[in-house]
Amino acid sequence: MLSVKELGINAKKASRVLLTASDKRNQALKNIALALVDNAQMIIDANNIDIENGRANGLSDAMIDRLSLDFDRIKGIAQGIDEIIAMPDPVGKVLSGNKLENGLEINKVTVPLGVIGIIFESRPNVTADAAALCLKAGNCVILRGGKEAINSNKAIVSIMRDAVYKAGLPKDCINLVEDTTRQSSTELMGLTDYLDVLIPRGGAGLIKAVVENAKVPVIETGVGNCHAYVDESADVDMAVDIIFNAKTSRVSVCNALETMLIHEKIADKALPAIYLKLKEKNVEIRGCEKTVAILGEDIKKATESDYATEFLDYILAVKVVDSIDCAIDHIARFSSGHSETIITQNYENAERFLNEIDSSAVYVNASTRFTDGGQFGLGAEIGISTQKLHARGPMGLESLVSTKFIIRGQGQIR
Repeated sequence: MLSVKELGINAKKASRVLLTASDKRNQALKNIALALVDNAQMIIDANNIDIENGRANGLSDAMIDRLSLDFDRIKGIAQGIDEIIAMPDPVGKVLSGNKLENGLEINKVTVPLGVIGIIFESRPNVTADAAALCLKAGNCVILRGGKEAINSNKAIVSIMRDAVYKAGLPKDCINLVEDTTRQSSTELMGLTDYLDVLIPRGGAGLIKAVVENAKVPVIETGVGNCHAYVDESADVDMAVDIIFNAKTSRVSVCNALETMLIHEKIADKALPAIYLKLKEKNVEIRGCEKTVAILGEDIKKATESDYATEFLDYILAVKVVDSIDCAIDHIARFSSGHSETIITQNYENAERFLNEIDSSAVYVNASTRFTDGGQFGLGAEIGISTQKLHARGPMGLESLVSTKFIIRGQGQIR
């Protein structure tokens, strides 16, 4: 097992090869997509070990869902890589250019970031998605997953490294930190000589630890305390469908709904209908006093911390509000800046919501579950950035490059 520093040295050396290997990157990705499907049973067998260990260690059903791989999910990962292959190369684009009076020709072009480190938790699909995106954009990657998925990650990375090598690229374009102790994360955060950027993907605790302790530049991603506001003019049937989808289609992901705000003028009619639908999935409601009064005493009363929590479970915090201003103020206070939606038939309120909510994805009359690189036409995503520099929202290929200026002269001096 290589040390984190050794992985960094190897990745940095491989990154220099990638700079001049644009013709081989797509072939490597084609090899990876085929190899993942051809070796699906190997991945599933490794994943089953992780699932057994997870259940033995008391992982929740939601976390087991995040961890699980089957043939369909592996095939979906491969299809996502095929979509990445079909996308334009993000490297080498001329963004701007001009010629100075002294004759210097200056062009601003896109270049790879270099070596990207990714620290993530229990979703082994991230292993393949992240590596494929980094490779397409000419970057080497060092992956550090959680102990819950270590066997799955080893299998996936082994397959990808062989596939990359068959395309004529160094295996060290893709690297896995096999040490899952806290020490390896700390070392990766301090790998300033070899790592160009670090991206954490996971829960609030992981992201906070990386942001506060990393010595290399960090792109903050992930925590999704997502909101839906049911306006007084909302179509009730539409609200039922959107809330149900946003909350229950997959509770363990960061774009799942965590808090619903509802206008008091529609609450008596819409809340019971929404609750009836949510009961099909046994969703627990934690509501304000007005919510309890409408739905009954069996509803758990929400605390302040409930409104600040990313549950990643079949739990929904609910609050009845008296205006769109109150809804916007609540979201401004508790949102993690991920995804928010308004359900309304009022054009002015829709525009206010779009303009005044400061999150990376803001919707009108649609589920928050669409905040995803694939759904947005970006291919697979490296993560969903909730910050404003250097990327925001679902991060596809265009977020994995930097720029440099290329200047051509004929002997000019200053």
